[in-house]
Amino acid sequence: MSAWIYLIIAAVFEVGWPLGFKLSGLHPERFWVYISLAVISMALSGVFLYFAQKTIPVSTAYIVWTGIGAVGTFLLGITFFNDSASLLRMFFALLILAGIVGLELTSQG
Repeated sequence: MSAWIYLIIAAVFEVGWPLGFKLSGLHPERFWVYISLAVISMALSGVFLYFAQKTIPVSTAYIVWTGIGAVGTFLLGITFFNDSASLLRMFFALLILAGIVGLELTSQG
């Protein structure tokens, strides 16, 4: 499997652990279920990041991993938890994405 696929999978699981934390606070009766989801997501995120870093430079992999995780969590918050979707917040999330793309484009040379 491509290292980039591993990295995308790692980033998706990176979104899982803040989601687990949020849900555990919203649903205390299922606290351990959601905390377990968070812990499993952390572990899988780390494992897939490890596989990705075998061929992708560590700096690139880490920035893409955290950036996708941050923007993914940001979008999840807006979509499902009524987080603010102000124009400025959207702009700065877009800057994170632009930084990820820019770093990847400049790392090829």
